[in-house]
Amino acid sequence: MGWKDLFKPRQDKFLGLLIEQAAKTLEGMEALEDYMKSDSEEAARRVTRAEKEADEVRRILIDELLRTFITPIDREDIFALSRAIDDIIDYGYTTVDEMEILDVDPNPHLRQMVSKLRKAAEEIHLGVLRLKDHPNVANDHAVRAKTLENQVEHLYREAIADLFSGPKDVEHVVEMLKLREIYRHLSNCADRGDEAANIIQDIVVKRT
Repeated sequence: MGWKDLFKPRQDKFLGLLIEQAAKTLEGMEALEDYMKSDSEEAARRVTRAEKEADEVRRILIDELLRTFITPIDREDIFALSRAIDDIIDYGYTTVDEMEILDVDPNPHLRQMVSKLRKAAEEIHLGVLRLKDHPNVANDHAVRAKTLENQVEHLYREAIADLFSGPKDVEHVVEMLKLREIYRHLSNCADRGDEAANIIQDIVVKRT
């Protein structure tokens, strides 16, 4: 059985749902990037809306998995990829939520990290989009997503080092604790993007 034979019309629904979920996640990360540039309530609402819409797509995907015996990709891989993509937008949402709760304003470190995360989300979306017809291209996008994750981790370490280099008064310590929490959310977001890229690569290896 060839690669394309695995994607029968009635089975395309799983790939379609993964593509839709990745697209909603990208939409949310684009809104997060806008939020870091503008600190606007409208951008924050867009992040929240994308997270809720992505969650709904994932619910449908899980329901379809439970009701389908034969899947075009190993069901474990479908579930794991969906979960990793879901975690990306979840961390994007909690970043905005905690910034508002803790009254943290966007700064250059946050803007740089989120810019890379948005690009990684785009690569994940393209990777899923190319899985059916161009698996080698999907793998290329996964590699790029992993490179971006490494760049986010480098920026994370720089941001943490910068936190500890300032004055050590009480006000600075409070701000340091707040920002460290936000930076950690974005580092975790990058980790989940890396996991999604790994799963895309695993699927390509299994099916080619």
